[in-house]
Amino acid sequence: MSEPDTPWRPEFLNALRMLARLSEALAERGLPRPVLVGGGAVEFYTGSAVMTGDIDVTSPVQPELEEELVKLGFVRPSGPGKSTRGWVHPDVGLGFEVVGNSPMGDTPDETRTLPLRLFSEEGDLRVLSIEDMIADRMGQYASGTARDLLAQARLLYELAEAIDEDYLDRRIRTESAGDYGAKDVES
Repeated sequence: MSEPDTPWRPEFLNALRMLARLSEALAERGLPRPVLVGGGAVEFYTGSAVMTGDIDVTSPVQPELEEELVKLGFVRPSGPGKSTRGWVHPDVGLGFEVVGNSPMGDTPDETRTLPLRLFSEEGDLRVLSIEDMIADRMGQYASGTARDLLAQARLLYELAEAIDEDYLDRRIRTESAGDYGAKDVES
């Protein structure tokens, strides 16, 4: 099913629908919803201007999340040359991977990952806040391991409808060990 007024490419839209179903299934069991992080969150905020190769989520209930992935038709690729960290689905163009128990080691303010409803029939999903995603990109940039992520941080900043500048500055300083702040993404 396609949403004509969404900014996302079809494969990402399918992945968001599946993530919403997964999130709702966990919530129905009284378990916390997974949080979309990493490149998937960047693609979410940029309307697919920056595209990801997979959907990274965090969840404190990984075994239960994996049970729900199986119920939804996901499988873990196996055999020579296959990654065993992620999950794939025949109808979703992107794989899913659980990358941790909590976003960014519990440093973000959890109230900034409130559920949002994109699809009335699918359920709610959670996305790490845009401020935390900018801070994540700046932290990786500061580490020297992903120098190209400064451009992503700046793009996210430019596209944001509203930014809590104080929170953003604190989060960037935390993630970059004090080397950078909000002013570094404004330019």
